[in-house]
Amino acid sequence: MTFYLNFRSAPVAGSVIDPYMLQSSPPDPPAVTQVPWPVVDGFFGGKDLLFAVHGFNVDQRRAVSSFATLDRALALDESSVMIGVLWPGDWWIPAINYPFEGQDAMECGRRLAAFCNRHFADARSISFLSHSLGARLVLEAAANLPRRVRLLCLAAGAINRRCLETEYADAAGNIDQIHVLASHEDTVLRLAFPIGDPISNILHDDHGFFEKALGYDGPSVASMPLVRGPWQIPDVAPYRYGHGDYLPPVDPLPAQEPKRWVRIAEYARRAFLGQPQVEPRPFPPPEA
Repeated sequence: MTFYLNFRSAPVAGSVIDPYMLQSSPPDPPAVTQVPWPVVDGFFGGKDLLFAVHGFNVDQRRAVSSFATLDRALALDESSVMIGVLWPGDWWIPAINYPFEGQDAMECGRRLAAFCNRHFADARSISFLSHSLGARLVLEAAANLPRRVRLLCLAAGAINRRCLETEYADAAGNIDQIHVLASHEDTVLRLAFPIGDPISNILHDDHGFFEKALGYDGPSVASMPLVRGPWQIPDVAPYRYGHGDYLPPVDPLPAQEPKRWVRIAEYARRAFLGQPQVEPRPFPPPEA
């Protein structure tokens, strides 16, 4: 069974709403049902919670399927629960809405913090794993939580690389461990982020124009002491991580395609469990 926290007013596009919890069971793609509120208030006490947050342009169906696969891959024990965060970062016409979705991500982050304060106050710990624009959502949540965040893993962060020392310095100070996964093979962050982010920056003036993304070039020099490394994914085969390689895809990959997202899940699992990462690379050796 996989749990989700739903901020969506509709399965596609729609607006941000106060969240409620859903659950799913196989088959894939799983159907979802609402979790009764007494279960929400009673089941998660004393557990280590890991919120997984998707990025831009992911509708509800795709997010549910991807998170169900990720949950199975993480294989956390009964003391821990992964919760997929469903938020309306998509629209009917892809990409055109990107400059405005940062605001929705931030609003969801604030509502996520409020939900945790109200319903998960008895949880043993709270951690976050985000992809792409989900970085802004989880950092906003961390900035608004009155308790410390145990772990934050930012994969392919579509946010400026100085955010941990500028806009989200307070959030970074409220987190015990910060991990960053970045790739110079990410063409979306290399080409699209410098174009779309300055437009988005007009709505929330947090940094200079045309700065590189955290998920492309890693943290700035001043931010490096806050981050556990290594954070730069190797630029050689079989790695070469593109923007869509961090979370499980909805459609099965061809048999010969490397499942790059599996390494991300393994990295996140080790970080969440406090286990050492494989050295000298941040990922296990490639499959034979």
